[in-house]
Amino acid sequence: MTAHFSNCVLIVTGAASGIGRHVALQAARHGALVIAADINNLALAETKSIGIDEGLQMEVHELDVADKKAINDFAKMIIPQLKGRKLILVNNAGVGLFSGSFNNTDQDDFEWLININLWGVIRMTKAFYPYFMQHNNGHIVNLSSVFGLGGFANQTAYCTAKFGVRGFTEALRMELVGTGIYTTCVHPGGIKTNIMRAATPKGAGLTADMHVKAIADFEKIAMTTPEKAAELILEAVKRKQPRLVIGKDGRVIDMVTRLLPVAYTKIFKKKVDKALKVGL
Repeated sequence: MTAHFSNCVLIVTGAASGIGRHVALQAARHGALVIAADINNLALAETKSIGIDEGLQMEVHELDVADKKAINDFAKMIIPQLKGRKLILVNNAGVGLFSGSFNNTDQDDFEWLININLWGVIRMTKAFYPYFMQHNNGHIVNLSSVFGLGGFANQTAYCTAKFGVRGFTEALRMELVGTGIYTTCVHPGGIKTNIMRAATPKGAGLTADMHVKAIADFEKIAMTTPEKAAELILEAVKRKQPRLVIGKDGRVIDMVTRLLPVAYTKIFKKKVDKALKVGL
C-alpha cells in the first residue's frame, strides 16, 4: 500500500479524533504528505503530536467546514503547495444531533447539522475540484453512513445529510467516468468514536440522563474501531473502490434496505423498540 500513497497529498477533515485521526496517521505511515484539518484545534494538536513522535509528514490546520469563506481561503493556501501531486481528499468531518423526533427537532439545529455534514462535503469538494480537473487525477472520499442507506426514526437531520452525501458522491461518480479522478462513498456502521458523546441534547423534552443512556446504547452496538475503519478506507482508495460499507452491522443494514426497500422500516422499528425495551 505504501507505494500507492507515496508522492500523494491527503487532505482529511475531522482529523482531530476518530476515523479522521486514524486516516491521517495511517496515510502518513504509508508515505503520504497529510494535511489534517479540524475545528477542534486542541485535539488536532494531539493528532499532530502523535505524528511528530513517529516522524510522519503531517501539517495541521484549524478549519470550520461550516464556513464557506474559511474553506475557500484554505484551498487557496493549500493548492499552490500541491505542485501537481496526486490529491486524495477525505471529507470526514461531521457531527451528531440528539434531538429526538422530527417534531421535536428545532429547524435551526437541523440546518446546523446539514451545514456541517452535507454542505461541508460539498464546499470542500468544490474548492479543490479545479485542481482535480486540471490534473485529471486524484480521489475524493466522502463519509456517508448506514443512515445514508436507510431512514431511521429520530435521525431525520442526520439521515437527510448522509443520504445527501451519498447522492452527491454517486452523481460525481457518473460525471467522472472515463477520467483519472475516482470517488468512494463510505457507509460506516457503528464505529467506536465520540460522535454520540459530542451530540448534546437539543430536542424538546430530552434530558442529560436520556443522552447518557443513548451513549451507553450506542457503545454497546458500535462494532468497529476507528483504526479498522481507517484501514478499510485507505484500502478502498488503493483499489479505487467506489462504495464501502463498514462493519457487520453496516452490511446487514445495506442488504436489508436493498432487498426490502419499504418493509425494512417496520423490521428495524421492531428491532429498535425491542432493544430499547430490554436495554440492549
